[in-house]
Order: sequence, then structure tokens, then C-alpha cells
Amino acid sequence: MTDQPAAGATTDVIRQSRIPCEIVDTNEDVIRRFADDIVAEFTAAKSAGREKVVFILPVGPVGQYDLVAARCNAEGFDLSDLVVISMDEYLDPAGKAFIGRDDPLSFRRHMDDHFYRVLRPELAPPPQQRIFPDPSDLDGVAAAIDRHGGVDVCFAGVGITGHLAFNDPPEPGESVTVEAFAALPTRVVELSRETRLINSVTTSRGNVDRIPRHAVTVGMKEILGSRKVRVYMNRPWQSAVFRKVTQGPVSAATPASLLQRHPDVRLVIASYVALPAEPTLR
Repeated sequence: MTDQPAAGATTDVIRQSRIPCEIVDTNEDVIRRFADDIVAEFTAAKSAGREKVVFILPVGPVGQYDLVAARCNAEGFDLSDLVVISMDEYLDPAGKAFIGRDDPLSFRRHMDDHFYRVLRPELAPPPQQRIFPDPSDLDGVAAAIDRHGGVDVCFAGVGITGHLAFNDPPEPGESVTVEAFAALPTRVVELSRETRLINSVTTSRGNVDRIPRHAVTVGMKEILGSRKVRVYMNRPWQSAVFRKVTQGPVSAATPASLLQRHPDVRLVIASYVALPAEPTLR
């Protein structure tokens, strides 16, 4: 059973956060809220007169797309006007091409298996509106955003380094200003050792050698340029980075801390993420 923070501690976390923050009880509550927000934000954008609704969507957390697809299928809720810009994808060892769709780690495969192919075809975004950043066409994401009038909502998780998408912080000894980091565009990146290690824990039973070294990712420029940003944190190991993101200084060393400057951002966390990040031996 996951520990729960005391009521006073929860109040302190919300009060001290520089980003509007909501705490829900469990991982399942986070995922359900994520799914509900996708539907609600699409509805709001259409009601505001948007012809096409543009979302930047992550693969992780996982589980929300199955819920969205099931709800849309049951209610006949039409997402054919949704343009999905997926956040990132792993690359081959040379960092030049996507890993294969048959690879269990493929984000393209995940979106197909848990969203696009689960939706009834008439309710799904058509193939031309399913956009991944492409290492052979790095300008394609910015062009799609411009073509459709901007990003309505960027949905995101947060990595152990504080990254959004695969925008890891500068390496030790490397100096990058907040302004320069915020302007980073869609690009090919070499993943930090911390990101590869935690991803191996969550996907590969600690087999870090199985995690690709390169990825293609949307940039901080595209994320921070979105009209709204909605962030979800559901991992126990996010307790420390949650505090850096919401209570620490705005710094490229914690990429998601740059959201403190965004005009419309909201964070939803599981209650155990609010627990103090203090060591225990068990």
C-alpha cells in the first residue's frame, strides 16, 4: 500500500507550489484525470471555434489513451478534428532513424496499440494528423503547428531529471541560460544516463543496455509556446523532482521549472508524490 501524506503536509505542498497544483489519491486517479482532461480540453477548444485542435501528447504516463478511446467509442465522441503531435520517439544506435515499430519500446507502436487502432475509425484522427517529430524532417513539427494555428494544449509528464519530453538538462559543467534553453527547438538528442536508467527501471526491469541512447523530441520552444500546459505525475520517485519543479528556482538544470513562467499551466499529482523525498531503509 502506498503511503499517504498527512493533511497538513498536503496543504503545505499546494501552498508552496509556484505552479497551480491538484492532488488526487492514486495512480488510477491521475490516469483517469488525464483522460478526462483530454476530452474536456478538446471540447473547450472546439467550442472556442478551433477548426482543428492541436495537442502535444506524451506516451507516459500510460493508461489514459485506452480510457479516452473506450469513452469515445461508447459515446460516439468524434476526435477526427484532433491533430496529435507526439512528444518524442527513440532512435536507432546511429541516431538517424526511428527504432522499428515492432520494438516494444516504440512510442509509435504504443500510440497505435492503445489509441489510434482502438478508436472506431470514423472517430479517430486521420493518419495525416498523427505527427511524430522526425529526425529526417526536424522542421516538420514547427510547420504543422504554424499550419494549424498553434498548439492548444501540451500534455506532459516529468522525468527524473525534470525533463519535459526528452529535453534533459545540461550536462554537468555545461552552462545554458534559461532563455537559451527555453528556445530549444525540435531536435535529435542524446539521452542522459539518469533518463536511460529510470526508463530501464520502468520498462525493462533495469536492463539499461536495452534503452536507446538517442531520441528525437519536440523542443522546449514548442512546449512553452502552447496555449495551455497540463502535467501529470504518478511515480513515487517523482517526489524530489516535483519539489524542484514547483518550489525551486527557474533553471535549465530543472527543465520543467520553466513552467513557473507559463500563463496557463496546471499540475495533477498522486498523493504519494507529495510525500517528503527523505531516505528510508526497508
